Amino acid sequence: MVYLDYSATTPVNEEVLDSFSKVCLNFPGNANSLHRLGVESRKLMDASTRQVAELLHVKESEVIFTSGASEANNLALQGVVRKYPNRGKHIITTKLEHSSVLECMSYLEKCGYTVDYVPLLDSGLIDFEALKKMVTKDTLLVSICHVNSELGICQDIDKIGQFLADFPTTIFHVDGTQAVGKIPVSLKYVDLYSFSAHKFFGLKGIGCLIKKNNIELEPLIFGGKSQTNYRSGTPALPLIVSCSKALRLILTDFEEKYRHVETLSCLLKKELEKIDGVILNSGENAIPHIVNISVPGIKSETMLHALEEKEIYISTKTACSKDSGASLPLVALGKDSSVSNHSLRISISYLTTEEEIHYFIRSLKEWIQKLNL
Repeated sequence: MVYLDYSATTPVNEEVLDSFSKVCLNFPGNANSLHRLGVESRKLMDASTRQVAELLHVKESEVIFTSGASEANNLALQGVVRKYPNRGKHIITTKLEHSSVLECMSYLEKCGYTVDYVPLLDSGLIDFEALKKMVTKDTLLVSICHVNSELGICQDIDKIGQFLADFPTTIFHVDGTQAVGKIPVSLKYVDLYSFSAHKFFGLKGIGCLIKKNNIELEPLIFGGKSQTNYRSGTPALPLIVSCSKALRLILTDFEEKYRHVETLSCLLKKELEKIDGVILNSGENAIPHIVNISVPGIKSETMLHALEEKEIYISTKTACSKDSGASLPLVALGKDSSVSNHSLRISISYLTTEEEIHYFIRSLKEWIQKLNL
């Protein structure tokens, strides 16, 4: 099997799974209980929270565990507008966002908020000069993803955050789901930052929202204090521990892992450029982990299932995207239907090998020839 869909989800690290199992068996107490078993669970949860905070260089009180990035995004966006109903009715985002952000924006528009979308440059980066003109005293929230999940375009969140710092009533949210564990992450100029453990070899069902202490949120789930005041419910201790473990492991030998991915990404792109009929959509601003291509004339789903016969697994679009046919990020960049309707995403990791890249290239060439007959 050749797995090239790491941006959709990653296989769980066995050490992470082992930690999850041990906590399930050895820490039965509810971390909110006052007896000894509860206190032991609380101590372990606090240690895991502290480790996440230290790894991301934030404060322990700024870590909120969620069920995943989609919940974290919704908690951030809806939590802000509900907490500050009189601060402003203007929101800024992009057409490159994950569906959990875009669908939330559609909902907020129905609630009376004005949502504007920052224009994009040909490179896929936001038009920073346009953004500067869009922000007003009525702008409550700016939400811009760190790395786009289909094309891998990486935005300069430090630059954006530094500019927004001059607007003290404007809150800056970043969806970092495709960034954590792949590229260096600095949260110095970010107010809210979302991510999910299953993108860096953790378990599904656990994610995180980093919320700076100067920002308040209205919870989506009410019921009293839990791991924090912002998300009630019995703390999912085994998942919390596993998230902390997965983050620590993915950041161990981080530069070596990144160089490996970068080398394979260069090889992949070089070989793809040699194939007639293949258009490379991921440019110089894309992280090496995500390579997006189009094969005009061949339906994306047809190619996906053809490669599956070779035990090769890739994606057409983001796994959570609506089945609209076209790639929304490519449409946002002005690509015509021959490109946006025929896109494929190849996503690699430090586990990917050179042999797998060569096997994928050979298989892709073979199927292009067969399907074009």
